[in-house]
Amino acid sequence: MAVNWFLAKTEPSTYSIDDLERDGQTVWDGVKNPQALKVIQAMRPADRVLIYHSGAEAAIVGVAEVISPPRPDPKDPKLTVVDVKFLSRLNPPITLRAIKAAGQFQDWALVRQGRLSTMSVPAAFISWLRERTAGMPR
Repeated sequence: MAVNWFLAKTEPSTYSIDDLERDGQTVWDGVKNPQALKVIQAMRPADRVLIYHSGAEAAIVGVAEVISPPRPDPKDPKLTVVDVKFLSRLNPPITLRAIKAAGQFQDWALVRQGRLSTMSVPAAFISWLRERTAGMPR
């Protein structure tokens, strides 16, 4: 079965890669945008999620694995959540500036739709990322 890759943004002051590594796993919640919710609804166990620190850092900092099917958020059934577990940190983190400078991903939502919090990741980006950082699980 093919593993799909996604990207999920988080404000590090709210929930950071440090928090995920310490906790081991978490419920990925708080997403309200209808387009981003559709992405969460497409996630399946064993899929991978690039964890992106938004705000001042603006960088992909780690990788998590989806460990549950999507389900309604118990706090708001109109929203969808999944459970994710920590897999690894990226060393070095890959900044949005470096991704934009590569000039290969202008059509990707991370570059094109800066406010979207959760998105699918193109396979070409995963290949590009593997060449630039340690900590990328298969």
